Amino acid sequence: MKPKSKESRWNVLPQLVRETEKKQRWALTLLVTGIVMGIFVTTLLVTIGIMLILIKAGALSDDPVVLTEGTKLLLIVAGACTIVGIALTFLLIRIPLSPVNKVINAFNKLASGDFSARISFGKPLCDHPTAQEFSASFNVMASELDKTEMLRSDFINNFSHEFKAPIASIAGFAKLLKKPGLSEAQTREYLDIIEEESLRLSHMATNVLNLNKVESQTILTDVTRFNLSEQIRGCVLLMDNQLEAKQLDLDLVFDEIPLMGSEDLLKQVWINLLDNAIKFSPVGGKVTVCITKDTDGRTVTVRIGNLGAPIPEELRDEIFRKFYQIDTSKSVQGNGIGLAIVHQVTALHHGSVRADCRDGETSFYVTLPTEQ
Repeated sequence: MKPKSKESRWNVLPQLVRETEKKQRWALTLLVTGIVMGIFVTTLLVTIGIMLILIKAGALSDDPVVLTEGTKLLLIVAGACTIVGIALTFLLIRIPLSPVNKVINAFNKLASGDFSARISFGKPLCDHPTAQEFSASFNVMASELDKTEMLRSDFINNFSHEFKAPIASIAGFAKLLKKPGLSEAQTREYLDIIEEESLRLSHMATNVLNLNKVESQTILTDVTRFNLSEQIRGCVLLMDNQLEAKQLDLDLVFDEIPLMGSEDLLKQVWINLLDNAIKFSPVGGKVTVCITKDTDGRTVTVRIGNLGAPIPEELRDEIFRKFYQIDTSKSVQGNGIGLAIVHQVTALHHGSVRADCRDGETSFYVTLPTEQ
């Protein structure tokens, strides 16, 4: 027997899906019909029971000869109505169950990984506000899942490339170090490259682990009071080599401000924002860090800005999604995790983060409550 080709197997799949959906519809129809039939039968039994009680009490005669024509007619009509009702229920129950079938089939598609599933009810249900809200909510959910899946797929591809490149560099320069006759300058150069690529790998792995950590965390467990200004100064010192490499001016504008929160998690916020500000700054540009306190002292806002290219307004919310990257050309290193960590950590502190571009400067504003 000749095996089916790949194309013919793919053609069979939609047919199998339709057959499965058809079986599900019939199963649901039979279930609801059975319930309605149960109600009819129960009603009929109750009616017969009442009649038996009336006959026993003498209100009705149990002699068929004595039964009035009205009583006979009543029994005939009751039986006919029961039979016709069951038949009509079986035939017509599929009409109101059609939206239910649509919902079940759409959820099954989502469960199987097909995030293109959408719900659209027909007339007259589509005009009902509840149905409109339900379909809109479902479609938004499916759309968000679809976007996340696309970003996840892109992230895996990008991350695999980002991970493979430094490993190849490390292996290549380690092999060169084995060659005899290298000068001291060459040896130092190769070792510097190996160190740089190793740190790059470490940074990527740390970001992934940090994202996993903050996503699994629902409450802050290590809240302390610390000097926010001192923490940011320490983060700036960690970026000193990157600042010098791009010859960037640094403008720090803040007083000593205490804050209550998770010191370790917030450190990740400032490092990621400073790293982004440096990466997207032109050579010889400027990075600004400003801390302001609101008038009642309940919130603190940290602004980290640079003179890089502005972020399009329609993307200023998207950039905080996991794995999202505006620049997909690989001209700037990144994997779309840093801002997702910033957003998650800020949310854990009951704060907010937003991006804004004005007067040639791109800034990120992180607003946090001073008390937790």
